Amino acid sequence: MAAPDLQQRIESTLDELRPYLEADGGDIRLVEITPDLVVRIELLGACADCSMIHMTLKGGVESALKKAAPEVTAIEAVNLF
Repeated sequence: MAAPDLQQRIESTLDELRPYLEADGGDIRLVEITPDLVVRIELLGACADCSMIHMTLKGGVESALKKAAPEVTAIEAVNLF
């Protein structure tokens, strides 16, 4: 289980990103933080099948999360294949 402080920083960052995703009919939620500090998220709504989601994930979500929590080793979307 991740430290409560880490989880709070991640949740706060997702809360900051959420309005941008919601504006396009999407959303995001934290699924888990693994013991090796991989953040697993789920993209919801229009984000789940948007053709631009890989850019959003890399350029927006990943950079924001790594800035807020530099100890995170990776960000993975559980519903992207």
